[in-house]
Amino acid sequence: MADEVRDEYEEVNKKIRARMDKIGRKIMIMSGKGGVGKTTVTVNLAYELAKMGCKVGVLDTDLHGPNVAKMFGVEDKSLSSRDGVTILPVKVRENLVVMSLSFALEDPDAPVIWRGSLKMSAIRQFLSDVEWGELDYLLIDTPPGTGDEQLTVCQAIPELTGTIIVTTPQPVAILDARKSVNFSRKMGVAIIGVIENMSYLRCPGCGEEIPIFGKGGGRKMCSEMHVPLLGEVPMEIDLRSAEDEGKDWMDEGISHPSAEALKAIANEINNGTACSTSRDTSFLGTPSCSPSACASCTSNCPSRKK
Repeated sequence: MADEVRDEYEEVNKKIRARMDKIGRKIMIMSGKGGVGKTTVTVNLAYELAKMGCKVGVLDTDLHGPNVAKMFGVEDKSLSSRDGVTILPVKVRENLVVMSLSFALEDPDAPVIWRGSLKMSAIRQFLSDVEWGELDYLLIDTPPGTGDEQLTVCQAIPELTGTIIVTTPQPVAILDARKSVNFSRKMGVAIIGVIENMSYLRCPGCGEEIPIFGKGGGRKMCSEMHVPLLGEVPMEIDLRSAEDEGKDWMDEGISHPSAEALKAIANEINNGTACSTSRDTSFLGTPSCSPSACASCTSNCPSRKK
């Protein structure tokens, strides 16, 4: 019996390898604390990377609170298959697809009451049975914390390009974000950078910047822990309604401070010099391991950007 389980596990590993080998960069987006806007960041980075011409997939591994589909405006879509075995991800637009457990739930109000082993199996199935195809990016949205979901992703994708950690300036959020930094280091996964979300609220009346959650917490943490700060994203009232309605905030037709900040971050991830692509974390923050240096990189990093 044990041999059969082991063989089945290895067979799934082979299928995961075959899927992931067709994907350029696999990035896990984390937050130590809930409510910091991690899914907001994931969805809008995916939109912007797709607008840059990249082929992007988004995997929602927040199994107990899968909200990615709603933010993309495709929560009413159903899963389909060509052969009855593999699963087709839901298309958001021509070069942007998404997979979420929410597509398989008949009742959106039904709680997902699963132990760790079931969650691990579901995530591995998303990686092995979904026809992701050839992608430039797979953004993996995870729930808050450093538990089963994050560990499963790291173990199932040993060549994971890196992690992006989302926080707010609030000391309580920073305390938990530091754990995400140390989780990445313990797992030997490079830290692409930290995004400070909800950095301030610009008063719609006078234009004053109001630091609702404090000021400079993300920048201070990055300095202390020697990780890149990818950017600071302000709060905006209309962003909330855009997410609830499944609208593309990055393409609203007018300039929003939060959208501009996220565009700059997406550009830094795709073309910049701040983030690391190597699992050898001794290279973190050095020019020898940045996206723009990938072409001449001499490391054996399997996630080099071609």
